[in-house]
Amino acid sequence: MKLSAIIPTGNEEHNIVNAIKSVDFADEIIIVDSFSKDNTIKLATKLADTILQREYINSASQKNWAIPQAKFEWIFLIDADERVPLDLKEEILEVLSSENNFSGFWIKRQNYFMGKKIRFSGWRGDKVIRLFKRDKCKYEEKNVHAEIISEGKIGMLKNKLIHNTFTSKEAYIDKLRRYARWQAKDYDRITNKITVYHTQVKPIIRFIKHYFLQLGILDGYVGFIISFYQAKAVKMRYDYLIKFRNEK
Repeated sequence: MKLSAIIPTGNEEHNIVNAIKSVDFADEIIIVDSFSKDNTIKLATKLADTILQREYINSASQKNWAIPQAKFEWIFLIDADERVPLDLKEEILEVLSSENNFSGFWIKRQNYFMGKKIRFSGWRGDKVIRLFKRDKCKYEEKNVHAEIISEGKIGMLKNKLIHNTFTSKEAYIDKLRRYARWQAKDYDRITNKITVYHTQVKPIIRFIKHYFLQLGILDGYVGFIISFYQAKAVKMRYDYLIKFRNEK
């Protein structure tokens, strides 16, 4: 079976060439760009089959808009900071060439943070559905961390996707701040009165979870950074939610 690869982008000139080369085994490569202001489009045009542009609303909306525009039944979606190692490429091609009754597949990710391989810190079991059937799957309507909703069974691939998360602490903080702002809107539907428990206690619980319970301490300095700013992101989320409600 043939495969369409989709790569969402937004100012990814430092990633886009290697991302496209990473999926060069696909029969079609589609770039879904949110009007990048750098050289993303110029670089992608030389390598991709199709360039689409759309104003960014959220990740789920962008992906759900792109999926039906793929030519082929099977979709492989990666972010620009992800790479497909040879063993995963071979496994994907094997899946496509054999009979199966799955609508999609979970793929585990090996995360790298500031150049270091992360073994713990809450990221050990990280997995995403990235190989799926175009007409059987779509992303849930959430502003942050939306996952695939499938009409059929979901399998699990053995090999991992490489995820080069952030090269600096500043980039990590910037993304957590954006996510906290977007996530506040999701939490507005499920959160009643915001108390000290939300703004003070929950961040402490999050740090303990990542650093001690999920063994971030064994990842050294970067484990501490991940845990500390994950906790800070919880507080930011509720601070943004308070602001969002006050502005209504």
